[in-house]
Amino acid sequence: MSHPPDPEDVRVGNLEREDAMRVLGEHFSAGRLQVHEYDERVGHATAATTRAELQVLFADLPAPYPPFMAPPIWSAPPPAPFPPHPGAMHPPPPPGYPPAYPPPVHYPVQPMGYSDKSKVTAGLLQILLPFGAGRFYTGHAGMAVGMLLGTLFTCGALSLWSIVDGVILLVNGGTDNYGRRLRD
Repeated sequence: MSHPPDPEDVRVGNLEREDAMRVLGEHFSAGRLQVHEYDERVGHATAATTRAELQVLFADLPAPYPPFMAPPIWSAPPPAPFPPHPGAMHPPPPPGYPPAYPPPVHYPVQPMGYSDKSKVTAGLLQILLPFGAGRFYTGHAGMAVGMLLGTLFTCGALSLWSIVDGVILLVNGGTDNYGRRLRD
């Protein structure tokens, strides 16, 4: 059975040597190395054949280090998992804090009831006064202003919109501005 080689005895290639020289340049730029020290270490980096020979160049320097000196990913312990929390994707908040996601509030559906406005009155106003009078009556002021301006600017051509809307109000009814059905 063969044993894997010691990581420090692994031979280096040009990429590792260039990485070491680049990081030595960063240390030189930061003022951590004198000119003669930088030249000497770069010379050793170009002649290095193993990782151990390159690691010696950084023994007295703080980070950054060349990438090959970083510990392997598989040697780091796995992160601690969050404690299980049923029904949630996040851990529960500490005691005394409000919940991150409050439970949804379900409001009871209230029947709207009927309006005090009549669909017959609204429909007849739309047909007889075709500039949105029926919509003013039901409280839909935005639609009524649109019908009024449309009728004025098109010299009455858009009055057909008001007449058709009046017929629809008479046949199907409608709602007032509060969403309540118009009474018969």
